[in-house]
Amino acid sequence: MLMIYEKAIKVVLNRTPNFFKREDGLTDKNILFLGSSITYGAASHGISFVEFLNIESHMNTTKEAISGTSLAGTEKNSYVQRIKKEKLSKNKFDLLICQLSTNDGRLNKSVGEIKKAYDHNAFNVETTIGAMEYIISYAKLTWDTPILFYTCIRKADPYYEFLVYNLYKLKEKWDIEILDVWGNQWANEQIKYDNTLFADDAHPTLKGYRYIYTPLFKEKIKNILSKEI
Repeated sequence: MLMIYEKAIKVVLNRTPNFFKREDGLTDKNILFLGSSITYGAASHGISFVEFLNIESHMNTTKEAISGTSLAGTEKNSYVQRIKKEKLSKNKFDLLICQLSTNDGRLNKSVGEIKKAYDHNAFNVETTIGAMEYIISYAKLTWDTPILFYTCIRKADPYYEFLVYNLYKLKEKWDIEILDVWGNQWANEQIKYDNTLFADDAHPTLKGYRYIYTPLFKEKIKNILSKEI
């Protein structure tokens, strides 16, 4: 499978294998990616920025992503349930990266509210904000690692906009990191001039992952991990 990723990525880059050099601050870092279709690569045959970061920057990436799933919920495939998998808890991660799902609104999940509590058992995981707080609290307790939430480019959506607003409130409470792709002016300008970067309003093509998402993630991850040294 890794060879398939490498071949596809090299086609996009149109470069020799020498391009895949090791980078200070990124090589051999263990990173867990939790998400749904954007993290998975739904419009690019299961290849996303995760594979680009793995191949280009030699990160050890674990992708826990299932398309169409929500942050909130007691269903086994929700983010908040999947993060508790035993195989994940036994690993050591340098960073958790979690997608701010675009599916919670579509699946009519209640938004919820930010609590004063910090214990993960205090949060209502059937609400989106409750699930986010649970994930943050659980990750801090389990791995004692930095946490990065990222937002996704998509068409205007009041529900998602409200989630982004609350994500910044959670940053104040929990001291988490945010990569706001949804609000990134440069990224949004690029897709206006090149309709081959995205398959629809939300899902990048292989090209979109390489030239929009990957550079943003690489810069952000370097910044976060440099603080931990």
